[in-house]
Amino acid sequence: MKIIIADKISPRGIELLREKQGWEVATPAAASLPSEIADADALVVRSATKVTEQLMENAKRLRVIGRAGVGVDNVDVEAATHRGIVVMNTPGGNAVSVAEHTFALLLALARSVPQANASIHAGKWEKSSLSGTELRGKTIGLIGLGRVGMEVARRASALEMKVLAYDPYVTPSAAREVEAELVPLDELYRGSDVISLHTALTQTTEKMINAAAIAKMKKGARIINCARGEIIDEAALAEALRSGQLAGAALDTFAQEPPKNSPLIGMPNVIATPHIAGSTAEAQEEVGIAIAQQVRDYLADGIVRNAVNLPPMSPDQYRRLRPYLELGERLGTFIAQAASSPAFSRVRIRYAGEPAELGSHVIRSAALAGLLNVVLEEKVNMVNAAELATARGLVVEESTRRRERGFPNSIEIGIADGRELSAEGIVGQDGAPRIIAVDGIGVEVPLEGTLLVSRNLDVPGVIGRIGTELGNLGINVATFALGRRAPGGGSEALAVVGLDGKVDSSLVQRIRALPSVTDARLVHLPGAAQARAAS
Repeated sequence: MKIIIADKISPRGIELLREKQGWEVATPAAASLPSEIADADALVVRSATKVTEQLMENAKRLRVIGRAGVGVDNVDVEAATHRGIVVMNTPGGNAVSVAEHTFALLLALARSVPQANASIHAGKWEKSSLSGTELRGKTIGLIGLGRVGMEVARRASALEMKVLAYDPYVTPSAAREVEAELVPLDELYRGSDVISLHTALTQTTEKMINAAAIAKMKKGARIINCARGEIIDEAALAEALRSGQLAGAALDTFAQEPPKNSPLIGMPNVIATPHIAGSTAEAQEEVGIAIAQQVRDYLADGIVRNAVNLPPMSPDQYRRLRPYLELGERLGTFIAQAASSPAFSRVRIRYAGEPAELGSHVIRSAALAGLLNVVLEEKVNMVNAAELATARGLVVEESTRRRERGFPNSIEIGIADGRELSAEGIVGQDGAPRIIAVDGIGVEVPLEGTLLVSRNLDVPGVIGRIGTELGNLGINVATFALGRRAPGGGSEALAVVGLDGKVDSSLVQRIRALPSVTDARLVHLPGAAQARAAS
């Protein structure tokens, strides 16, 4: 067994691999990597080495790529998956470091540490103007209660702070373990003295901290961001800091990095650090040891942990399952975005025909990956989807049903978000996924691109008004599928409209404002799926 360590990792991690009898561990220079990798079974990298498709073409025996860190931007995951190579990373390895940096920023903000330091070095002694505030007895609101959020909650409790949290994918019992109280987002805004961001960047969370959200916050509250800069509308935050609505902000991330054009740079009540929350010697040591353990366990025993792509399977299995894996994942993504709330706690999956026969447990993971990837920062895949769903208290129910004459091979996914929402799909003759029903209402449309999902009363004129509104906005309609719950008019009707080009989220409000329209949602999916059944 040959393992290539292309970038520097913890010496203890290298020792773990060398402990296995008969294993060769090589640390070649970058120039010799293409030749050294030819007979390698595993490749371990950090961020410096670019694992391209061309590099993998030289690696005829490569079975696993281990990334010591969270991101895998330097690895061509699609090319690795095509070659049956498992790609692993180490999510959560820097959780403690990020949590500690969160409190470094919070304490600096509460006690004006940077300003006091600058004052002393300038030869001043400004005690009266640098009075601070205690954290004891204050309320911290955590948006996101994943690995980092949990660590922040533990430390906040130790400082005698009250902890509120908003995370639709965490159960109250899990929150109670870290002495956090799950609350609705608006309640968190109203009740928090400090708001700390620890959520993934998604279509839902992008610029969620905007003028409207800030207006709901306590006057004089403070904001900490060690997650993603794009979560904050920087112009709105700057205005709130100028007006006094917010007392201060401490930021480790920005929408553009370096933040050359950010309105927040230079403001006296902003503390900024250059995206270093996870940059500690301990974090790098931990991820180096973790990735070595994961690669060792996979090579020795076939145990897969923290994979970001499909698990290895025979070429025939993969060929037959691939279209249904894509269908399951896209149905999950569709449902998560079409739901009225992301706070669902139950998932129901029904299989008919081939999906049930080929491997429903694998399709289940693909469906959960589609659901969870909409809201989670971690890359969810078929290996870790079930674990992450369990950690967030999701109840998954599976069943099979008899083949039906019209669509014998189908998958249906339903969630409970206050009311039941379901979508059923098939693999078309071209190998591409299609929706055939939403909430039991028949609508057939390709499961790709941007879709407008609208509900309305089944009365005359609604379709025309939707089309006119889209035309007025210059939005071209690619597909328009209609269905209704009962014939004769007066019942609920549903439209799924495929839209061309980039569509602004403001469209939803305009469609909802139309007479007889009861709801509208935008769903963003990958582009046209290629036929896979014959590949």
